[in-house]
Amino acid sequence: FLFLKSKIRGYCWIHISRRAPIRLFGGQVTSWKNDHGEELLFVSSKAIKPPKPFRGGIPICFPQFGTQGNLEQHGFARNRLWAIDDNPPPLPVNPAIKAFVDLILKPSEDDLKMWPHSFEFRLRIALGAGGDLSLTSRIRNTNTDGRPFSYTFAFHTYFSVSDISEVRVEGLETMDYLDNMKGKERFTEQGDAIVFESEVDKVYLAAPSKVAIIDHDMRRTFVVTKEGLPDAVVWNPWDKKAKAMQDFGDSEYKHMLCVEPAAVEKPITLKPGEEWKGRLGLSAVPSSYCSGQLDPLKVLHG
Repeated sequence: FLFLKSKIRGYCWIHISRRAPIRLFGGQVTSWKNDHGEELLFVSSKAIKPPKPFRGGIPICFPQFGTQGNLEQHGFARNRLWAIDDNPPPLPVNPAIKAFVDLILKPSEDDLKMWPHSFEFRLRIALGAGGDLSLTSRIRNTNTDGRPFSYTFAFHTYFSVSDISEVRVEGLETMDYLDNMKGKERFTEQGDAIVFESEVDKVYLAAPSKVAIIDHDMRRTFVVTKEGLPDAVVWNPWDKKAKAMQDFGDSEYKHMLCVEPAAVEKPITLKPGEEWKGRLGLSAVPSSYCSGQLDPLKVLHG
């Protein structure tokens, strides 16, 4: 299921089956399609080619989320060339996985000057028989000087939606969140679901392991599951910010939504030799599915 594609401007792209191309620069999934060939992830028409960050798909934010530190925004992992990991440590056998690839990132000398910690970041990108997509991150502290390190993290997932005004997010109601548009002040979500009428940039704290994104016009629901990642970021730039972004179309905010499993409020700390694992799971099911229902087949067939 895994094959190499021709290099583009010196950077390889690889595919798992034909549904999930991955850019080795950034270790970034850039597309995810269903059985009908419909694109499920958003990529801006103005996305900049390497070596700049690529607007869309699933960028990896490490070792810093946003501007919460001294590094470039969202850290450097999304702006580095990853390698195929030919001999990764084993993961538990999952019979639902039908095809996968393992990638690895280690710090360069320049990285160590900016962030003086040795690490191994392993990433498994996998497709299930039904087209479900999963990303499993394993980060190990390989410092030899006895120093721990701390980091923040996110799977910065861009979903393709028909019309952001017709989308609702379920599963985060009653959750506390930090509002990045109000100086990271803490609030509690009051609505029955999250709907979108203006710019949103929130970090939901201690978020549940499952969140549903319901797209009424497409009659589709994205189900986002997460492990090892306590928070969930919800972001849409809306019109004014979209027009100010060089790599984003003026009206493209209408057709995208970021819902991102993350560790933002409390950084993850690893001692030398310790490893952390975090997982993102994505599936697309009929729109009658919502966050509280465990089996979409039961919804379909009553």
